[in-house]
Amino acid sequence: MIDPDGYRPNVGIVLARPDRRVFWARRAGRDGWQFPQGGMNSDETPIEAMYRELKEETGLAPDHVRVLASTPGWLRYRLPRRFRRRHQKPLCIGQKQVWFLLEFLADESALRLDTVEEPEFDQYRWVDFWYPVRHVIAFKRRVYRRALGHFEHYLPDSSTRHDE
Repeated sequence: MIDPDGYRPNVGIVLARPDRRVFWARRAGRDGWQFPQGGMNSDETPIEAMYRELKEETGLAPDHVRVLASTPGWLRYRLPRRFRRRHQKPLCIGQKQVWFLLEFLADESALRLDTVEEPEFDQYRWVDFWYPVRHVIAFKRRVYRRALGHFEHYLPDSSTRHDE
């Protein structure tokens, strides 16, 4: 699904632990690392797409996380020309994304990268909150900076964590 301006609706997920470190994953068979993200189906709301993508890419269910915040609107990035699929119509020039900040509530064993036939990721690690802005592919950096800037004050405060 591509909008009239050439952008594909998409969701992005920042999964944060109570220690304020975030989930950072390597694209399967590639060198690139990123946050979980994925396209929205035409019949989905952003939150429905987020939970579907969360399950597909990390194996996590809704009860493994708590939604802390979302961006108030779309954040857009343009794809460099070399990444555009010219044979597809309509032409997708980039992505528009609603981002979600989730608190990871589960045990580490709940994370599964192999729950779908073709996994998106083959490795993950937990990194400092701002690390992804410096290490994601260049054309996504502005969107990452905007999303993380919006989310920073919603992060869990590990000093007030209450274990159940």
